[in-house]
This record gives sequence, C-alpha cells and structure tokens, in this order.
Amino acid sequence: MNAGGQRNLGAAPTRRREGDVMSAYDRLPPDLRAWLAQAALPWSPRSALRAWRGALARTGCADAAAARLSAIEAGQLERLAGGPGHL
Repeated sequence: MNAGGQRNLGAAPTRRREGDVMSAYDRLPPDLRAWLAQAALPWSPRSALRAWRGALARTGCADAAAARLSAIEAGQLERLAGGPGHL
C-alpha cells in the first residue's frame, strides 16, 4: 500500500527466489546459456532448465531443444500480446 492507503493495482506480482539465481545460471549447460542470452523473456534458470531437459529428452539434439524453447517463448509472447495476429 502507498502512503494514501491504496494499492498499486498496476504493480507486477513478485515472488521471492530461493538461492542464488546467478550461481544457478552459471551452472546451466553452455548451449542453454547461449539460448537464454538471446531470449526475449526473462526465464528463471530453474524453468529454463526444466524446459531444456524435457526438450532434450524428446529430441536428443541441442539445436532442436533450443528450437523448442523458442517455440515455447513465441507462444508466451503471443499470449502476452493478446493472441494470434497481435504481435
């Protein structure tokens, strides 16, 4: 609440992160860190690694896993923009 007793309704929700996020990022596989360096959204190391491992298990290929993460991100960007055709 602000000084006037009103909430900032436009404020983004925040969550406390457990542990050292930079150390978690540093422990990610190099191919995943390279993909995250160009990502449009701020992925957490934990969620990025979970998606990466799933994509890598299905494809067996780092390039295909990176393409899968790009597709996930594109879908999220589309949802944030209001659906297809709004980008």
